Amino acid sequence: MAESSQKVVIRTYAPARRGLVVGVLLVIGALAAYLMFEYGRSRAGYDNLAALRARAELRQELARRDASIRELRRTAADYQTLTAGQAQERSEVSRTIGELQAQVARQSQELEFYKGIVVKEANKAEVAIQQLRITAAANGPDRYTVRLTLVQPSRPESIVTGNVLLSLEGQQPGQPEGKTTRLDLATLTSGQTREIPYSFRYFENMDPEIVIPAGFLPDRLTVEIRSSRRGIEPVVQTVLWSVEIG
Repeated sequence: MAESSQKVVIRTYAPARRGLVVGVLLVIGALAAYLMFEYGRSRAGYDNLAALRARAELRQELARRDASIRELRRTAADYQTLTAGQAQERSEVSRTIGELQAQVARQSQELEFYKGIVVKEANKAEVAIQQLRITAAANGPDRYTVRLTLVQPSRPESIVTGNVLLSLEGQQPGQPEGKTTRLDLATLTSGQTREIPYSFRYFENMDPEIVIPAGFLPDRLTVEIRSSRRGIEPVVQTVLWSVEIG
């Protein structure tokens, strides 16, 4: 029986070496690809150094822009703070002005009040009507006597002078209801007297006689006393027409 001869093949298996070789090949391939890429860019006119300088300049420009933005933000914040302060100051000034205006208004009102008191005291009437009566005259119909007594209301220190005016209101014959006519002293005395002068220190009695036109219906009698001194307010008194007997 013949013996069969067998060949034994011994192969070396080194996986680490294979991985290293593959890695080296990949690096070489990547480097070759990059070099080919750079070569292609250089052939196309691309300047890597110029691109790096441009990037550096852009970074510097971005840094300057960021610095400008920060400065603008700080300026805006300062402006807002200043604006808020000015607004508060304006508000306080407006409030102060309003208070001053209100104070001036109050003082003006008080001044007008005291001025009115002074003027009233200065222009206070120097003559008062103590008595005013109407009686029928004995010398004919439609004739009446106005009995008037004037006095100085305060302490008599000097003689007072002036004039007395009389007027009569009523209705003329045939006049519409509700419409009145005013007759002055000249009309009531047939043009003889327009005003009655007075001059006294303590008191004075007056008895002017008036004539009422026929058919006239008297309603109110008004007496007005005008002082000869300037600035003195006239004294006016109106009474209903009422004739006393005797």
